[in-house]
Amino acid sequence: MPPSTKPRVRPKAVIPHKIRIIGGQFKRTMIPVLDRTGLRPTPDRVRETLFNWITHLWDGEFEGRQVLDAFAGTGALGLEAVSRGVSSVVMIEHDRGALSALKALCDKLHISNVTLIAGDAMVAIPRQAPTRFDLIFLDPPFGGDWLERAIPKALAVLADDGLLYIEAEAVMPPPPGMELLRIDRAGAVHSHLFRREPAVE
Repeated sequence: MPPSTKPRVRPKAVIPHKIRIIGGQFKRTMIPVLDRTGLRPTPDRVRETLFNWITHLWDGEFEGRQVLDAFAGTGALGLEAVSRGVSSVVMIEHDRGALSALKALCDKLHISNVTLIAGDAMVAIPRQAPTRFDLIFLDPPFGGDWLERAIPKALAVLADDGLLYIEAEAVMPPPPGMELLRIDRAGAVHSHLFRREPAVE
C-alpha cells in the first residue's frame, strides 16, 4: 500500500490558558486565561521587561504606590504590581466572567488591597478622582478608538510624576505633557512606558 500523501495539518496557535506572575510575593502563581474575544494577556517576557523598567525607575520602592489597571482582563499587570508590594491596585473590567476569575484568584491568595470594578473603563476611570495614581496601565483590545478616548481620562488621574504604560498596535507618540522612557515590541504588540514631565515653573 503506497504511503499516504495527505498533507499534514498544522495545529492552530492557541492562547495559553494560564500565565504566571513573574516576581515578588506571588512569583510563579498561575493566572487563568479565559477564552474571550479581544482578551490579550500581556506575555510573561513583556511583563518581566516592564517591571524591570519600573523597578529601576522607582529604585525598587513599590511600597506606598497606587496603581490603576484600566482594562484588567486577566489581571496580569495589576497582580504583578500587587506581588511587587504596591499599596493598592484598582482593576476595571467589563467582562463579568473575567472579573469573577480575578476575584476568585484574589480570594485564593488572600489579597486585600485590590479593588475590582465591573464596568466601562471610560466611565470608571474619571470616577477614581480625586485619587492620583503613580502607575496606570492602558492595555485595551486592539481596534477601535479605545486609547484615543482613554488616554485623556487616565492623564486626569495620574500623579505629577506618574508612569503611564500603554500597549498598542503601532508606535505611539507621547501624550501631551508626557515623555517616552522606554519602548519595546513583541510580535504585533508595541509597549510604551511614559512619565509625566515636570511642570515648568
